[in-house]
Amino acid sequence: MRLRNSLVLIPAVALGACVAGPAPEIATPVPTLPGAFFYVPATTESAALEALLPSSDPAFVALSDQALSDSPTLGEALARVEAARAGAARAGAERLPSVGADASVTGTRTNPNQFGNSLPPGISIDTERTSYAANLTARWDPDLFGVLKASERAALARIDAASAGAQAVRLALISEIAASVIDWRTLSSRREALEQDVAAATRLADLARQREEAGIAPGFDRVRAQATASQSRSRMAALASEEARLIGRLVTLTARDAAWVAAALETPAPDRFDTTAPAALPSLLLANRPDVARAEAELAASDAELAAAARKRFPRLTLSAALGLLAFDLGELFDSDSVVGSAGGSLLAPLLDFGRIQAEIDGAAAEKQAAFARYRGAVFAALGDAETAYGLVAAADAEAAAAADEFAQLQRAAALADTRYRAGLADFLTVLEARRAADASGERAAASLGRAQRARVLLWQALGGDVQPTSRSISQ
Repeated sequence: MRLRNSLVLIPAVALGACVAGPAPEIATPVPTLPGAFFYVPATTESAALEALLPSSDPAFVALSDQALSDSPTLGEALARVEAARAGAARAGAERLPSVGADASVTGTRTNPNQFGNSLPPGISIDTERTSYAANLTARWDPDLFGVLKASERAALARIDAASAGAQAVRLALISEIAASVIDWRTLSSRREALEQDVAAATRLADLARQREEAGIAPGFDRVRAQATASQSRSRMAALASEEARLIGRLVTLTARDAAWVAAALETPAPDRFDTTAPAALPSLLLANRPDVARAEAELAASDAELAAAARKRFPRLTLSAALGLLAFDLGELFDSDSVVGSAGGSLLAPLLDFGRIQAEIDGAAAEKQAAFARYRGAVFAALGDAETAYGLVAAADAEAAAAADEFAQLQRAAALADTRYRAGLADFLTVLEARRAADASGERAAASLGRAQRARVLLWQALGGDVQPTSRSISQ
């Protein structure tokens, strides 16, 4: 009997093997990167990557800690990690047996007329019957050809992708907060420079007024000096709109109110940092950039999903068993005669599905090709970001140095013009023009220094930043 049953299963297995085959091969080579960045600084000095951030600024420390502990964006990303973990746990559980229990009470009523009048004499039909049953059932898919294993591998790769996504959110949060704090400090420096401009223009206006009252200078000189002071006040007032924009952005990033953010920004500013850009190799991007890691994990997940789709062409074996009690009187439920049971197995193989499985395989193969294209795109986007950041650091440093030199020279020229005017060797227009040039250069020098520091934050982000987990660890 067993032999006959086995012979019945052989054609199904053979036909299933005819349609089965390996997953299509899709090449996914690691993109070739250059040996060095084009704009990398030609220096032998080594600098730590974290030194590119304003870590000594108490405002940055307070705001970044708050964002990492309570940011809605990061909270959403961490929740996605937990969802991916749950999916992986479910995929792993599918490979284990499923055991269940049930109990039932069933009442039936039969119409005796359905049997007609052909019953032997003395035999009657019980038209009402109640059955009592309790069962313990088990079901298991041995996963002979690895469909469930491949699905679990895909789910585990999704965890890596979600974790890298959370790390990318963390990186963006820190970068935006660092840039915002630098912008705030830059606005403060520009305000200080404009206040000095107003003070210098006011002194010129007072001198022109004194000379006007003494009858040795026209009133037009005083008016022009006052106009210069008013121009500096106007530029200073315009800074308030930029400050409001920064506070609003930090409210969004930290999930705290504007008063708390403003209080954090009012902490004393440290000395401006000026760190040498660290030299790095392009290969660092493959290991350090979370967006590249996420794309790589998604590629691994698509590869596993393709394998799972291809293995659906193989036969699938399912084992099942049940052990229970069945009685038609509640008092007899636990008698030995009430014990019932069953055990069996089923083998399901695709014979003629009119291309359904092949279409699923083709779709999974296309998804893998798309995932590989996204991975290559992420790698070269990272390379482009790093090249841009290195170039910005070099250009911003040159601009800041030139602006500082310009400011020093124009301040000296303004002082000389003032001295010559007081000695009667220069007219007031010369002094006023020198003062205007010096005033504008002070604000430009402060702004250019801020851009140089901001470029360092962009470089920190482009190189992948600090990949240590947050206090709300993504590895929990």
